[in-house]
Amino acid sequence: VQLVESGGGLVRARGSLKLSCAASGSIFRINDMGWYRQAPGKQRELVAQITSGEITNYADSVKGRFTISRANAKNTVYLEMNSLTPEDTAVYYCKAQRLGLVYWGQGTQVTVSS
Repeated sequence: VQLVESGGGLVRARGSLKLSCAASGSIFRINDMGWYRQAPGKQRELVAQITSGEITNYADSVKGRFTISRANAKNTVYLEMNSLTPEDTAVYYCKAQRLGLVYWGQGTQVTVSS
């Protein structure tokens, strides 16, 4: 499974971005997909995840601001981010699970200026 993220960039505080992650390769039976982020000097942390049945889970810090969704027909997962703050600045990684294995994308940088 290959994961390719896109949609990152530089945005001002209170702005919005939408990230996309497209899966290719052995995509049959991909289960959970999610977004993680890693800020400089910090550990990678969960942002949001979505099951194959579209049950979602969010980090407390992004609840009410971020929305995760997936388009199974397109093998793509999205992360819509609103009301961004400088604390959201990080590299955002897409993650997918399939048959007990975990796959990661290469990451996309999100920078929020104050």
